[in-house]
Amino acid sequence: MQVSELLVEGFGRLPELVRGAVDGLSAEQLRWAPAPGANTVGWLVWHLTRVQDEHVTDLIDGAEQLWVSGDRASRFGLEPDPDDTGYGHTAAQVRAVRPDGPEALIGYFEAVSARTVEWLATLTEQDLDRVVDKRWDPPVTLGVRLISILNDDTQHAGQAAYVRGLIP
Repeated sequence: MQVSELLVEGFGRLPELVRGAVDGLSAEQLRWAPAPGANTVGWLVWHLTRVQDEHVTDLIDGAEQLWVSGDRASRFGLEPDPDDTGYGHTAAQVRAVRPDGPEALIGYFEAVSARTVEWLATLTEQDLDRVVDKRWDPPVTLGVRLISILNDDTQHAGQAAYVRGLIP
């Protein structure tokens, strides 16, 4: 198996997890929190999508985040701020992420996922050794960054599925 095939397989599992977490929920259910200050299903899926969109865009030469194109942000009650991925959000900022329904989340995630998988299919083993972030010691390679993105997205998809199960 080629490394690109392995990465495509890993990232290719995420759309089913995202759909399973949000499909059939109302806008109100997507915004429901199990406790004050807790993350909602809608926020978790928005955040994991924003992280993949922002991080992968940063890795693709000349690419623009999908978040800032079209009317995606307005479907969440947000501005198309390319720097807002949800990292470090306060409880009030979590509540401000208000998807208008599961289609907003699924549509955005599937667009990001399709672009990610298409790009991943072009990678070679040598590409994974390229340093993409020198701010760390040791510097972060493309391979390490991709595993970090996949790990983060998988964790948040699982959290979203868990919160979904708590919705009354």
